[in-house]
Amino acid sequence: MGKLAVYKYVSMMFLVVQIVVTVFTITALFGGDVNPIGNTSRAMLVYILPLLIIANVLLLIYWLVRKRWIYAIIPFVTIACCIPYTGTIFQLRSLDKSADSKTGLKIATYNVAMFGRETSGFQALDILAEMRRQKVDILCMQEYNETSGDKKNSESYKEYFPYMQVGREDMVIFSRYPIKGNKTILFDDTNNSAMWADIDVKGDVIRVFNVHLQTTGINRTLHQADKLRMQDQNVSNSRILDAIYGNYTLGMMFRVGQAVTVANEKRSSEKPCIVCGDFNDVPYSYVYNTMLGEMVDGFRECGSGFMYTMRDSKKPVRIDYIFHDQSLKGLTYYKGELTNSDHFPVFMKIAL
Repeated sequence: MGKLAVYKYVSMMFLVVQIVVTVFTITALFGGDVNPIGNTSRAMLVYILPLLIIANVLLLIYWLVRKRWIYAIIPFVTIACCIPYTGTIFQLRSLDKSADSKTGLKIATYNVAMFGRETSGFQALDILAEMRRQKVDILCMQEYNETSGDKKNSESYKEYFPYMQVGREDMVIFSRYPIKGNKTILFDDTNNSAMWADIDVKGDVIRVFNVHLQTTGINRTLHQADKLRMQDQNVSNSRILDAIYGNYTLGMMFRVGQAVTVANEKRSSEKPCIVCGDFNDVPYSYVYNTMLGEMVDGFRECGSGFMYTMRDSKKPVRIDYIFHDQSLKGLTYYKGELTNSDHFPVFMKIAL
């Protein structure tokens, strides 16, 4: 009788955990539809959605092993509801390399992290060599640095990319096709910005947006904590977590306003648009949904495998994107393996 009571108690505890995990998962799935301003906690659930999905998978296995078929329906249905989300970070299809040889426009976005601030220009040339190898037509860079010692990086790039448009000093678009117009989009109270350039691709004018939204502030907080520790100051983990949460939520508020600004600018365009850059936010977030609008996420359309764009093994997240208007069609989408930055470059071939 005692064993039966324990058995029932354990099953009841697992059922309670299952209900809590399911509620949190469903709430997180719709968290990206809620403006984080005034709804921070609900919006933040999006960032732990992968962990919630894993928890549902483990609970499904548990119920199946215990042969509790009715209870197993709960995590099964919850996981099924998450399929649209999983499609933003994983695609079962394999990469069709042959499609990359088809006629179209090859575009790349890369946060180059100031080329590591090195003075020889080697990293800039290494990146240029990769863009040549990938046959890139348009390159959008964030955290760009024009000078390498006594040399300008644009001088090295102009042979392959004869056209160049600078937005704010750390934002640039290089192009093999003529640039017919441009605009710099400045954000209030921050050094981040966006820009667009109208590019004439064999008679078709495409408006290409290069976007760098507000950073998360996590790396800066950890760096400041390390400096304080080196000065023999006591920095508790709770203080660090509080600082990370505060800076992250503040950055999230900034990104919301910035995403709305870019989305409004995009909607006012009469030309087909391509939007790319470092959004500093995850798929399914409010910022992601605002930036995407009615556009097509290139990875969901023609990407393959597990997509993450941060090189840090502790942060395997996707924060760099290429979107395009529905009038265009994606052929290939993948990340490169360059090690010049804390980001990976993202490449996409688009049929016009």
